[in-house]
Amino acid sequence: MSHGTHAVQHEVEHHIEHEHAHEKQAGVSQNRKIALLIAIIALFLALSETLGKSAQTRGIELNIKASDTWNFFQAKTIRQTTLRTAAEALAVDVAGRPDDAAKAEMIKQIERWRATVARYDSDPKEKDGRKELRAQAEEYERVRDVAMARYHNYEFGSAAYQIGIVLASAAVITGMMALAYGGIGLLVVGLVFTGLGLFAPHVTHDAMHWVSHLFAATGAH
Repeated sequence: MSHGTHAVQHEVEHHIEHEHAHEKQAGVSQNRKIALLIAIIALFLALSETLGKSAQTRGIELNIKASDTWNFFQAKTIRQTTLRTAAEALAVDVAGRPDDAAKAEMIKQIERWRATVARYDSDPKEKDGRKELRAQAEEYERVRDVAMARYHNYEFGSAAYQIGIVLASAAVITGMMALAYGGIGLLVVGLVFTGLGLFAPHVTHDAMHWVSHLFAATGAH
């Protein structure tokens, strides 16, 4: 082999080794970026799941409070109905009493019962009348619905983060950057749902309700 041919071969081998080293370095750099992406997605996944668990617990707690308040409301209603019926029956009985003293005592009893009936209906001081209990139960239900709407948004966000981690992990194994870009896209989707859970929890439910109505209207035609 001539000196010139040997030099050319050496140059080619050096060039190939340099390319391989460059590709290896690029691959390491690429994998590091994907690993960083996975870490970021995992961070937001942990945040979303923590927020979701908190919202779910809050929703369950408020549901119990609403149920207890409605039970108290129902008990007040039963007592009120019983006393009202008793007062009306005693009022009828008063007319047939010849004794004025007995009539006066019965009338006082009727007035006491009717005052109690009115207090059962509304008691702003103690805040345990039917009117106040209804308002409190409805407020518990409203806040409960907000908490559960937040929970569902966080669940959607968590699902997006989890799939994003799977795609990014597959990108490390296969070297297909399209999978990593898919992971980035799902990170964005997860952030959108997390943001909705924090600031506009009912948007998802309203959008789904609107879409269902649209499909129903389309099917009707």
